[in-house]
Amino acid sequence: MIGINDLPAKGTHLPTSSADGTILNLPPNAPRSKPNRFTRWFGRTLLKLGGWRMVGEFPDVPRAVLIGAPHSSNWDGIWGFAAKLALGLEIRILAKKELFFWPAGPILRALGVIEIDRKAQGGFVGQTVEQMRNADSFWLGIAPEGTRKRVEKWKSGFWKIAHEAQVPVILEYFHYPEKVIGIGPTVILSDDFESDMARIRSWYTAWQGKHRNTF
Repeated sequence: MIGINDLPAKGTHLPTSSADGTILNLPPNAPRSKPNRFTRWFGRTLLKLGGWRMVGEFPDVPRAVLIGAPHSSNWDGIWGFAAKLALGLEIRILAKKELFFWPAGPILRALGVIEIDRKAQGGFVGQTVEQMRNADSFWLGIAPEGTRKRVEKWKSGFWKIAHEAQVPVILEYFHYPEKVIGIGPTVILSDDFESDMARIRSWYTAWQGKHRNTF
């Protein structure tokens, strides 16, 4: 892990220690889903058929917020989900409670989606922080842009959750020209929201999504 002020040069893939040409190794403290050979095979096969590979290295931490950008296409979710299956990684996603009707609710929960009541005291940030603090291991995945369209400002939720829960932020990216899902630096936030957001978003400018980069 590094401090937010020590982000490396933009456009540089981090070294990859895994011998596998498609996916990465998970460190001991990363949260894992229940072992399932079929889903891991399916995820690897989907990535290979699409020509995608992973680079970088995951941090060995039990709790973290993982952000993914640029998010410019529904295909991001497909490749990201394929990587999740291939890795056997247990990563949680937030969704409003209104989506958890039958039969969607049980399916969403099985996929690691967390039900959030936006009207509850503390809002989704407070609810998520509480869940992270009470869990032995908890990685939360968030698309900071909040939409596939170009935005002027990123959503602040991921920063607030990571800062309040005192967990690091893993910078994950999609780079479509090389068909790469990259695990970039894992950063420790400062107390300066505006500065942290500017530094992180600037680091992402080197990576190209299916339809755009982060600006």
